[in-house]
Amino acid sequence: MIRVMLVDDQELLRAGFRMVLGAQPDIEVVAEAGDGVAALELLKTTEVDVVLMDVRMPNMDGVEATSRIDGPKVLILTTFDLDEYAFAAVKAGAAGFLLKDVPPDDLVSAIRHVHAGDAVVAPATLRRMLDQFAAQLPSGEPARTADLTPREREVLLMVARGLSNMEIANRLEVAEATVKTHLGRVLAKLGLRDRAQVVVYAYESGLIVPTRPSSHQPNV
Repeated sequence: MIRVMLVDDQELLRAGFRMVLGAQPDIEVVAEAGDGVAALELLKTTEVDVVLMDVRMPNMDGVEATSRIDGPKVLILTTFDLDEYAFAAVKAGAAGFLLKDVPPDDLVSAIRHVHAGDAVVAPATLRRMLDQFAAQLPSGEPARTADLTPREREVLLMVARGLSNMEIANRLEVAEATVKTHLGRVLAKLGLRDRAQVVVYAYESGLIVPTRPSSHQPNV
């Protein structure tokens, strides 16, 4: 079972998510909280695999709470896809973000993907966010990418553009397991936590320049 915690200050929204997730044979809602402070307290005594975290809450917002969570995967829930707080939460360690009006099937799928170690980020949505901060993006590439091999750098860029491991494997004509090995080394060398942070890193470091989004928004 995938153990899920719901963190949102709106009880009606938590009830809706609870109903959707409760209908799944492999997902169980084991805890709920109305703010970040309560969530962190519950995590001290409750085993949780995935946290669905609202961004704007009283006492402690989702960004601060996410930065203090070690272990469970965090999926940020936001009302607006241009919410800079959701972007900050991904930087803080969240595995990705979803809009609160996400279709039920997509919510369930996202939880399963995150639990399996993937990240759920819509690259085109992230590009729209980063357009707001383009002026602050560093112009040069950080020195630490020099530690990457050419193949590792290639994998980093493909992940940042939203390609799955299988799609990368097909392009490079290697086994999917080989891609996972390369990605693991990229994460270790750059000190990144997961695929979501790879996307953020690539844009912030100037490896990929923000562009106007297309209508296609694949998940990482």
